[in-house]
Amino acid sequence: MSSAVRWAQARADGPQEVITREIIQSALAALSEEMFATMRKTAMSSVIYEVLDFGVAVTDADGQLASSGAGIPSFVGMLDPAVKAVIAKHGAAGFEDGDIFITNDPFGGGVSHLNDVALVMPVFFDGEVVAWTANKGHWMDLGGMAPGGNSPQAKELHQEGLLFPEIRVFEGHKPLPGVLDIIAANSRLPRQALGDFWAGVSALRMGACRIVQLCNRYGADSFLSAVRDYLDLGERQVRRALRCLPQGCFTATDSLDDGRPLQVAIEVDGDFFTVDLRGNPPQDPGPLNASYQATLVSAQAMFKSLVCPQGVANAGTFRPLRVICDPGSLFAAERPAAVGFYYENKIRVSDLMWKALAPVLPECPGVGHFCSVCATMIGFADAEGRLRSFIEPEVGGWGATAERDGQNAQFSSSHGNTYNCPVEVNEARNGMHVECYALNPEPGGAGCHRGGKGIELRYRLTRPSGWVTAAYTRSRTPPWPLAGGQAGTVNRLSIIRHTGEVEDCFNASALPLGRGDVVRVRTGGGGGYGDPKQRRREAVLRDVRDGYISVEEAVGTYGADAVAVRAAEKRYHSSG
Repeated sequence: MSSAVRWAQARADGPQEVITREIIQSALAALSEEMFATMRKTAMSSVIYEVLDFGVAVTDADGQLASSGAGIPSFVGMLDPAVKAVIAKHGAAGFEDGDIFITNDPFGGGVSHLNDVALVMPVFFDGEVVAWTANKGHWMDLGGMAPGGNSPQAKELHQEGLLFPEIRVFEGHKPLPGVLDIIAANSRLPRQALGDFWAGVSALRMGACRIVQLCNRYGADSFLSAVRDYLDLGERQVRRALRCLPQGCFTATDSLDDGRPLQVAIEVDGDFFTVDLRGNPPQDPGPLNASYQATLVSAQAMFKSLVCPQGVANAGTFRPLRVICDPGSLFAAERPAAVGFYYENKIRVSDLMWKALAPVLPECPGVGHFCSVCATMIGFADAEGRLRSFIEPEVGGWGATAERDGQNAQFSSSHGNTYNCPVEVNEARNGMHVECYALNPEPGGAGCHRGGKGIELRYRLTRPSGWVTAAYTRSRTPPWPLAGGQAGTVNRLSIIRHTGEVEDCFNASALPLGRGDVVRVRTGGGGGYGDPKQRRREAVLRDVRDGYISVEEAVGTYGADAVAVRAAEKRYHSSG
């Protein structure tokens, strides 16, 4: 908030009211982080407690996002639709203190895919709902045609697992045993599913407790007023920043790996930011679909990062954003479309937006990155015959900017503030031997500033048998460059059998593994910015010395002197 706005508000409300309002708003952010920590420390799945594949939020009484915790950016944007769907379905009958609802329906309050389960809870004070707490996390298995639910072979939603259509799971403060029994009966990992459920319940209750404490201390009226002002603050910050962007209409095109064209048109007019995705392909016959709400939250995340990355993120922040899609298209699929790999679809929305605006922003924020979650799911039977499985999103290379090289081994723009699963956890708890975790040496992404490197990761199965499921995109169409740079490299999955045979896969659906088989993941590198021949000589020699580029690349692509390059190569090998 600017000093002028603060002063005008202080004169209207008085300094005490302004201070109280800001204390409550800061407390909202703090309690969201406390909810986040609670869920992380109590969850049973490594994808939640290590990778942080979840989100938490607080909404106002009407379901408008008020504050959120760290984690998956789009999970946060998915939680206010979950609350609104529950209100729309059950609001007429009213709510009771202690009620908790569960939803994962992608075409209702679930937004994404069936594994991402949202829990929401009304927060009461003096008999009235003053807010809602909510969270969403990736549950490892809820049934479906393949272990883990997600399968590249799925043709409809019902093949992907159990649906929760905004149903009550706690009535008052009492759990409904029948719902919990259904969860356990439909999951191949019942203990894990119920453990993650109770972690979500704990986080909801923690947030509700803190909200009630705020209302007790400052009064419900002050709390509600602070929330309304917080949403208005989010809008003011974004609208002010929006006027500083280049105004006009900006377009970009790309293609899926199978050649289907993609397009976007973005109009910035000072008051609104319109993302027009009409004219894109019809919904996919397989699971590469996103609901409209999933597309919307992907656009929200990129809109926020492009327009006002440092401001607050709440429902007010997104009031100037408009997203237009054709119903029944890839970006606004309709029931009963399969959506298991929705994340590989929605990330293309943010990438298209990025590509459209990168050339016209005063400082290019970066060119194309590996643009895939590269989620890799591996499972096996333990010594007692029980199914064990884990899922891990992979890191990859980011594109160069107008000022510096791209970042190595970072999560995609879709996955945000998350972490890789440590090697020690994968080996001790997830039954794998990680025999290689290194930067991907494949050439690509050359430029005056070069793209960042992806990784090579090898999981070796130590059990008698197992399976792997994955579906990477950007496996044929590489990340885009700018200003004379070169394209990055693609994402690839291979199985190296214990016999030495190598199978390259564009996707895998519970593909059988044997003891000693290796799942090899190679993620792409980012695109380059500027003519490679303009890269500083010292930087090229340093890249050779550090093993980022080969002698052939340095001489052939960057035009470096062969004698100096070979001397740098000798220093690299002698230090290694």
